[in-house]
Amino acid sequence: MVQFLSTSVGGGKDEQPTETVEGCGDTKGGLCLIYLSAVICIKMKLYCLSGHPTLPCNVLKFKSTTIMLDCGLDTTSVLNFLPLPLVHSSRLSKLPGWVSKDGTVNLEKELKECAGRVFVDSQPEFCLPERELLDLSTIDVILISNYHCMMALPYITEHTGFTGTVYATEPTLQIGRLLMEELVNFMERVPKAQSATCWKNKEIQRMLPGPLKDAVDVWTWKRSYSMQEVNSALSKVQLVGYSQKVELFGAVQISPLSSGYSLGSSNWIIQSHHEKVSYVSGSSLLTTHPQPMDQSSLKNSDVLILTGLTQMPTANPDGMLGEFCSNLAMTIRAGGNVLVPCYSSGVIYDLLECLYQFIESASLGTTPFYFISPVANSSLEFSQIFAEWLCHNKQTKVYLPEPPFPHAELIQTNKLKHYPSIHGDFSSEFRQPCVVFTGHPSLRFGDVVHFMELWGKSSLNTIIFTEPDFSYLDALAPYQPLAMKCVYCPIDTRLNFHQVSKLLKEVQPLHVVCPEQYTQPPLTQAHRSDLMLELQPPPMPYRRCSVLNLPFRRRYERVYILPELANSLVPSEIKPGISVATVSAVLHSKDNKHTLQSVPKPPPVPPSKKRKRVIEEPPVVLAPKPLLSGAVPLEAFLATLQKHGITEVKVEETADGHILHLQAEDTLIQLEEDGTHIVCDNNEPLRTTLRDLVLRFLQKL
Repeated sequence: MVQFLSTSVGGGKDEQPTETVEGCGDTKGGLCLIYLSAVICIKMKLYCLSGHPTLPCNVLKFKSTTIMLDCGLDTTSVLNFLPLPLVHSSRLSKLPGWVSKDGTVNLEKELKECAGRVFVDSQPEFCLPERELLDLSTIDVILISNYHCMMALPYITEHTGFTGTVYATEPTLQIGRLLMEELVNFMERVPKAQSATCWKNKEIQRMLPGPLKDAVDVWTWKRSYSMQEVNSALSKVQLVGYSQKVELFGAVQISPLSSGYSLGSSNWIIQSHHEKVSYVSGSSLLTTHPQPMDQSSLKNSDVLILTGLTQMPTANPDGMLGEFCSNLAMTIRAGGNVLVPCYSSGVIYDLLECLYQFIESASLGTTPFYFISPVANSSLEFSQIFAEWLCHNKQTKVYLPEPPFPHAELIQTNKLKHYPSIHGDFSSEFRQPCVVFTGHPSLRFGDVVHFMELWGKSSLNTIIFTEPDFSYLDALAPYQPLAMKCVYCPIDTRLNFHQVSKLLKEVQPLHVVCPEQYTQPPLTQAHRSDLMLELQPPPMPYRRCSVLNLPFRRRYERVYILPELANSLVPSEIKPGISVATVSAVLHSKDNKHTLQSVPKPPPVPPSKKRKRVIEEPPVVLAPKPLLSGAVPLEAFLATLQKHGITEVKVEETADGHILHLQAEDTLIQLEEDGTHIVCDNNEPLRTTLRDLVLRFLQKL
C-alpha cells in the first residue's frame, strides 16, 4: 500500500486530481515503479466531425491529449453544382433558371435546370468537417492516414486557432500537396463572378427539389482554399516513418503502421502505459504497389476505431481492371476515344501498369495515352522515387536499377504523354483515337469538363469511371442528354466486410468503434447481411456530430519513485514471498510524468525576539498512521473475548464475514474481509479494549 501526503494524478483538461490513491510497487532493473489505482476513473471520448465513412474526421480525447484522426474533405457536395468549363459553353449558358411551381421563389440567377435536375450555378463548394461540436483550437495533434484524408487540412489549421502539430509520412505529405495544388489550380483558373447564397436559406432549401433539398449543413459549405493557405497548413506537418514512436506530452505514444492502401498510407497506434487504441483507416490486404499492411501490431487493443472500408463491397478490383481494359480496347478498335476521370495519384498507377501489360496483346501499340493534370509530371516522378514505401517486388527493381513502375517505360517510348493542361503543347500534339486520363472524377471542374463537352455527343466515345468516390449517374447529370457510352468499373482496394471480419478475429480488440453505415446493410441491398459488421460484442456506431464515451476507463497510472526515497523503504513480509512497505511522499507531476519525492523538511525557525504570527509557523508534517494487514480468526477471537470476561456472544454469519453480538455489553463487532467495525454505545473504555483485542491478530506496517 502507498500513502501520500499530497497527490495530483493526471492533470488533463477533463481530469480531476484525486486526494487518495492506492497501488502496488514493482522493482525492475533497479528502478522502482508504482502503479496507482485512481479513485476517480477518467473516460475516453470520441467526437465524430464527418458523416462520410471513407473521408473521416474524428477527435479522440485520451488522457490529457486531444488528437484529431484525419481531416477528410467531403467533395460529394460539388455534385450539386454546374461544371466549370475551360472555354465558354453555349449549352450550359442556355440552361433555364429555376422558379418554384407556384412562382413564389425565383432563383433563376443561382439555380439552373438540366434534364430534370436542379444545379447551383456558382463556384463549387465543399462540405467541411463539423466545427461547432468542440473547440478545434484545443487540438494538440492531427494524425493523417493517407493523402485522400488530409484534403480539409487548411480549413482546420488556418481558421480555427490550431497551434498543434500534424503527423504524416513523407509520401502522404508530398502527394497530398499535389492533390491540394491541383484542386486550387482547377478552381482558380476558371473563376466564377457570382456567388450563390440565397438558395442556402433554410426556408428556401425546404422548397427545392432533391437532392438539393436533402443536402447537409449547406450554410457551412466553403469554397476552395488558396495556395498560400495550403503552404501554411503543410508547414505544420512533421514527417514520421513506419513504426516510429512519437511521445505526446509524456501522456501517450503514437506510431504509424503500414496500411497497404496507398503510398505512405498509415494506420495509427495510440498507446499509454496501460491502454492501447488502434486507428484503422483506409487499409488493404491486396497485393498492389504499396507496402503490405502491418496487422500484427494491432493486436491487444482495448479499442479499435475502424473506418475507410471499401465503398464497393460487391466489386472485385481484379474483375474491374479486366472490364476496364476490355471496354477500352473495344472503343479504340471502333474508332472512338476513351475518357478516364481520375485523381492524379493512386489507382492511376495501377491502371497504367495494367495497360502496360495489355497494350501489345490488344494491338493498341499505336494508340496515344494522355495524362493531363497540373501536377501530372510531379505525380509520375514521385511514384518512382519513394522506393522505401513500395512493396518488396518494386523495391528490388530500384536496386537493379530499374524504375519500379512500368509507366516510366511508357513515357520513354512516347506511348504515354503527360501535360499540365489542354493548352500549349497538348493542343498541337493531340491526335485521335486516344485514351485520356484527367481530373476531376466529379466531372465538375478540371480538364475533364472540356472532354465531356467535346466527346459527349458521339456514341463512338466512352467514359470509364474507375474512382468509387462519386455516383457516376450524379456526375453525368448536368451533361444530359449524353450520347457517349458510360462504363462503371469502380476500383476500390480497401478492406471489404469479409476481410475486416477475418482481421478483427485475428487481432481481437476488446471493443470496436465504427461508422453507423457499417452496422447495417446498404439501403439498396437490405437482404445482404454479409455487407455489414457482425461482431460480439456489437460494434459501437457513430454518425456526424455524435460524441461517444468509449467503453473502458483508465484505472492505473505509472509513478516513479526517487532512489533516495526508495532506499528508505523498509519492507515487511506479510505472506511468504510478498513484502510491502509504507511510504510518505509528495507526488510531483510535470508533463504527465509522476514522481514520488521525499517530504520536504520544515525550514529552521530563525531566532527572533518578536513573536511570530500563528500563520507564519512552518506546517507540521504528521507521521502517517500504521497500516494494518491480516485477518481476525473467529474461533481464536472468541476465545480471547472469553478470557477477558465477555462470554455472552451470539455469532451471525453474513455474506462478507461474521457479526458478533455482545449481548451483555449491547455491542456489535463486524468482522469482514476488508475491515472490522465496532459499534458501541457510549462506552469508550469497552470500545478501546475491543479495539486492542482485534489489533492483537493484525500485523502493523
